[in-house]
Amino acid sequence: MSKKQTVIFRSKPVITGSFSIVGPKEGKGNFGAYFDKVIEDDAFGEKSYEKAEKKMIESAIEGAVKNAKLKPEDIGLLLSGDLLNQIISSSYAARNFDISFLGLFGACSTMAESLAIGASMIEAKLFENVVCATGSHFSTAERQFRFPLELGNQRPPTSQWTVTGAGATVLSKQGKGPRITMATFGKVVDWGVNDVNDMGAAMAPSAMDTMLAHFRDTGTTPDDYDLIATGDLGKLGSEILIDLMEEQGIKLGLNYNDCGQMYFARNQNTLSGGSGCGCSATVLNSFIIEKLRRGDLRRVLFMPTGALMSTTASQQGETIPGVCHAIVLESDAEVKHQRVIVAQPTKFGTKNVGNEKQETEKITTTTTTSTDKPTRAKANKKE
Repeated sequence: MSKKQTVIFRSKPVITGSFSIVGPKEGKGNFGAYFDKVIEDDAFGEKSYEKAEKKMIESAIEGAVKNAKLKPEDIGLLLSGDLLNQIISSSYAARNFDISFLGLFGACSTMAESLAIGASMIEAKLFENVVCATGSHFSTAERQFRFPLELGNQRPPTSQWTVTGAGATVLSKQGKGPRITMATFGKVVDWGVNDVNDMGAAMAPSAMDTMLAHFRDTGTTPDDYDLIATGDLGKLGSEILIDLMEEQGIKLGLNYNDCGQMYFARNQNTLSGGSGCGCSATVLNSFIIEKLRRGDLRRVLFMPTGALMSTTASQQGETIPGVCHAIVLESDAEVKHQRVIVAQPTKFGTKNVGNEKQETEKITTTTTTSTDKPTRAKANKKE
């Protein structure tokens, strides 16, 4: 059933498997304890960073299928995309799987785009199991969209650090796990930003547009969600979104945060935070899905944003369009805890906020303006 831009899934496709793999810098960030695998070097044993990115996507797909207790032959469709020209990381990874492949490009919104399409396929009873995947690599993105790595260019304060990582999710017709209940398909929005080092400002208007459409179509408000997570607006983009929503009469509260802003610790020198397809994909397929499985989070609005630019268009003086797709994920676990503690971005910094201390663990998620890391009970750490 659809309402303008939003699809409501009656079958509520299930997340039966997930997997996240990241680089060494990402492993030292705020979500390091949650990732399934942290590689020792950015090259991942390959001769080029592009081959390393492809290998990470392959690993994420294999890991998600294994965690879903399925075999590759049980998967009906693979949905994947990335940032590189002709989405080579995804398409070259797909050639190693005997699975039908649908290549996508939504830039950094690709994780939500693939989940929205995958859930729609299951809702239509076309497939029983699909895999949704994406990834990025700092070194491949920098030399494709900005400057050769060898130049060692200085990065302005508004710039973000492309996450080296990949995430994959298995969606199934039936099973146990968090469910996708709604998807809001975003429109392309362009407010005239042309600075390739200011992605947050370029994408924030599309996040506002999709968020307004979602609340309008579903009749929900920010208070209906335990967590609203945009993908990679970073510190500046998050503040812009908060201001834009307030101008529309909607105040984003303590349950809003951005994956890019939360990703790295302050001493990692990533300036405005994380970005890239792998940013929201690895946070979703580690921290968010685990908290949904445990019942720490009951309902999440996941909203990755994408900057739909190209080097050719930028060199011709074009501005940077943005797009944002939204996914609603709901836990099927029994209620164990109150709302997870998140860090609320403000114009004057960040602060950790949340409900009363939980009985079995204290969860703190910090942003790029804090050196603290998420902590949890040692027994809960993923092996």
